[in-house]
Amino acid sequence: MALYITEECTYCGACEPECPVTAISAGDDVYVIDAGTCTECDGGEAACAAVCPSDAIVKG
Repeated sequence: MALYITEECTYCGACEPECPVTAISAGDDVYVIDAGTCTECDGGEAACAAVCPSDAIVKG
């Protein structure tokens, strides 16, 4: 199950460069995570979630 970004996203862009598999991209109002590409950082701490200032990245 991939991570996803909630509506709490402030569109700051901090998460996008942290993704090692480039699964994050800018959506219309919030950043989005491609569920087919996201590996959840192979079970470790998700790099994107670690830098999100609004805690908007959660497990789906």
